[in-house]
Amino acid sequence: MSRVIDFSVFSSIKIGTPIKVNVMREKEPLEKRFLVGGANNILLSPTPPPLVILGKEFDYIKEEDGILKIGGATKSGRIFSYCKKNNIGGLEFLGKLPGTLGGLVKMNAGMKSYEIFNSLVDITLFSGIYTKQTIEFGYRFTDITEPIFEATFEIKRGFDYRLLEEFTKMRKKQPKEPSAGSIFKNPDGDYAGRLIEAVGLKGEKVGGAMWSKVHANFLVNIGNASFTDAYSLIKEAKKRVFEEFGINMKEEIIILDN
Repeated sequence: MSRVIDFSVFSSIKIGTPIKVNVMREKEPLEKRFLVGGANNILLSPTPPPLVILGKEFDYIKEEDGILKIGGATKSGRIFSYCKKNNIGGLEFLGKLPGTLGGLVKMNAGMKSYEIFNSLVDITLFSGIYTKQTIEFGYRFTDITEPIFEATFEIKRGFDYRLLEEFTKMRKKQPKEPSAGSIFKNPDGDYAGRLIEAVGLKGEKVGGAMWSKVHANFLVNIGNASFTDAYSLIKEAKKRVFEEFGINMKEEIIILDN
């Protein structure tokens, strides 16, 4: 089964074209395809690799024996609302992070020290079930290479409204234009946004893409930006930061180009 997705509408940065995407209705291997999830941290070229998306069969939330079971296609907003309604703590930051569960787990998404792996128990892949202890993970990183069909979490009663307020304040410091979130990971002991600003790129535009004037590590779409517009700014930032500071900037965003 397949569907056509217009990524200029579907992706969070609003860059892309209508592309046929296979829909995965049951557990199966990826086989040289890329799982797009909610398309919140990807930059898609007009010629991407074969794409796949999880079907509605993987969109669910269940409580069983003190464990929260969530399907890989479940959106962060739905998870947040469920936790808030049922007084479950530990995932408050999902109210301010767009995405689907699978993508959020794969990149160990979070805000500051609050990460999704903090309360993760295990994940279900095509090859089996893996506990957190068997997965290599760190800051915005995991070694997961297969689709995540389900993840389970400890149920900690006590939704923290103080944390929610803190995350809301943090989110207000981010740009409101369409973006894919942070483009680069923070290097050890420094901040990607500071480095981009230091090399004079904050507010720099190419076509409809711009390094945000609010937060320099956010690449925003200010009007009909193309893949070429955005990619050229990313390459220029990497070049300038390396020349100025000797630092190889590593993308947090996933760039899909064949």
